[in-house]
Amino acid sequence: MQRGWLFLCGHGIPDSFLKEVREVTRKFFDLPLEEKLEIKLSAATGYRGYQEVGDNITKGVPDVHEAIDLYRELKHGMYGDMGKPMIGPNLWPSKPQNFKAVMEHYTDLCTELSRKIIQGISLALGGSVNELEGRIAGDPFWVMRLIGYPVISRENGHSELGNDIGCGAHTDYGLLTLVNQDDSITALRVRNHSGEWIWAPPISGTFVCNIGDMLKILTNGMYESTLHQVINKSPKYRVCVAYFYEPNYDATIEPLDICVQKTGGSKNLDKLSMRNI
Repeated sequence: MQRGWLFLCGHGIPDSFLKEVREVTRKFFDLPLEEKLEIKLSAATGYRGYQEVGDNITKGVPDVHEAIDLYRELKHGMYGDMGKPMIGPNLWPSKPQNFKAVMEHYTDLCTELSRKIIQGISLALGGSVNELEGRIAGDPFWVMRLIGYPVISRENGHSELGNDIGCGAHTDYGLLTLVNQDDSITALRVRNHSGEWIWAPPISGTFVCNIGDMLKILTNGMYESTLHQVINKSPKYRVCVAYFYEPNYDATIEPLDICVQKTGGSKNLDKLSMRNI
């Protein structure tokens, strides 16, 4: 079994651009709340837009972060009734002015990089280069979540949420995640083989790459999705940009034959069921 997270270097996306993405994100979160609420998330927006601190809930507990959710845009008629909840355009803030251009270029780069990672995993599994991509991700869906973690203090009121957890413990539900986190703040924790929580300190110029639940299912458990959480104990505001690479919107997620053969000839679907996070 391969554990589900790693530091990814040599990926070809310049460190200067990773920093620019975080800086543009930070500038948005620095805006007054009333300006941020101009792109407030709701069901009517296809679940795209801005969430205030405490709006996001993980396992019943409010998370101490604010965020913008962006999704690949689905047009009317795509995927029939299945696609209706996600139909609509992304909500782009007017400030900073370069926000849309930077984020659209970033998603293009992350999509191409993720495709290459999936191809590498296919080869590592002993399949063809397109063993995974050809089955479930030729037309990939993607999600991007831009997250700001405030300093926890009585003065700013965030301690009233009753916890200091920036994002509660969870596994990612998709294929894989590319995490672009602030260089100077250690806040991400992952659970290791022994069940212990260990810190994942940032390494400049790298992504933290998380394996998601769907890839765990596809590989019949050969690749493990890892439980992780965020606790910002720093005296600084923390920015993190998480890009989620997903299968085709209507893909069927079940173990690949080559993975079933490698894991004893049976599908471990009872152990690999999807979790609602």
